[in-house]
Amino acid sequence: MGAVIVRDDALLLVRRRRPPGAGLWSIPGGRVEAGESDAAALVREVLEETGLAVEAGEFLGRVEIPVPVPPDGPVLRPGFWGPRTLVYEVFDYRATVVGGELLAGSDAADARWQPFGSLNSLEMTAGLVNALRSWRVIPE
Repeated sequence: MGAVIVRDDALLLVRRRRPPGAGLWSIPGGRVEAGESDAAALVREVLEETGLAVEAGEFLGRVEIPVPVPPDGPVLRPGFWGPRTLVYEVFDYRATVVGGELLAGSDAADARWQPFGSLNSLEMTAGLVNALRSWRVIPE
């Protein structure tokens, strides 16, 4: 699950500390724990990664993130992406900041508000900018 948080024509981004996407910029987010709702996971993950308290908002869309499995990793059932690929299904939601101060947390190497006009200057998670445009979060 991912949190799309906008303030003054800037998008909240974190630089991933761990795979998948270690070193890349992306929206805050992570795994939904057993028994946890998407909204609760979103609030927890954003706080852990950015120090910001948020309220979960509307569902924006779904993306698939294929991640190659190392040769010594598990053999997965063959599918669309192939037998050596794990696919994360990510549901993204709007969120609104209600408190806290921006500070990169345990899963983030950095966190910042990035102006829409300079998103392409960062090395970002594949497909993120296109998804945000298709959901009309950022301008074409």
